[in-house]
Amino acid sequence: MNPPVVGLLESALYVSNLDRSAEFYGRIFGFPVMFSEGDRMRALNVAGRQVLLLFRIGASTQPTQGSGGTIPPHDGSGNLHFAFAIGEDQLERWRDWLARNGVPIESEVKCGGTSLYFRDPDGHLVELITPGCWPVY
Repeated sequence: MNPPVVGLLESALYVSNLDRSAEFYGRIFGFPVMFSEGDRMRALNVAGRQVLLLFRIGASTQPTQGSGGTIPPHDGSGNLHFAFAIGEDQLERWRDWLARNGVPIESEVKCGGTSLYFRDPDGHLVELITPGCWPVY
């Protein structure tokens, strides 16, 4: 039997402009920057439980030496997708907040709960999802 995993801690996005993306996720979601490494990456605090890593496209294609060891190379391209969980009672507040911040909702899907879809500055598809769409939430 495999050893247990207790959750998904980090998710990474590859972006063209770190400052612009960190500002977007800070303004729209309130995610503060926990760690910054020059023009290579930013680590954002997501709800005190997860980390959203923003890497500048092409800036991590070589191994990175840290104080504790070497981080292997990685990179990504294309429009990625991920979702943040929200409460059903927060759906209208999110619709209003996105509109006030000039972030158009691209699609809304009913799936047992509700999903709102919109884009970040690099075109990544961001989803806000209420309970009921997945059996785990």
